[in-house]
Amino acid sequence: MTYGIETWSFTMGLIRRLKVTKRVTERAMLGISLRDRIRNQEIRKRTYVTDIAQRIAQLNWQWAGYIVGRTDGRWGRRVLEWRPRTERRSVGGPTIL
Repeated sequence: MTYGIETWSFTMGLIRRLKVTKRVTERAMLGISLRDRIRNQEIRKRTYVTDIAQRIAQLNWQWAGYIVGRTDGRWGRRVLEWRPRTERRSVGGPTIL
């Protein structure tokens, strides 16, 4: 469920939908229906699964560390270290980097 998720842009609505999907999956794994009225924390204890929002945050930080640690000259690091130009450019065209 979390394959490639570290590169997504997240909104609160998307995280909420992922949480619901994860809870449905956990209930299906244990054969529990909503009528059984078992709390989500109890289900998580039984399955030994962490909260999806915590896992997403962990994966995002791992991805950011990977991007910062790259030394192959890709644009990702240049974007992270970019500083906006403070002086005005000369007339006639863009500056050449």
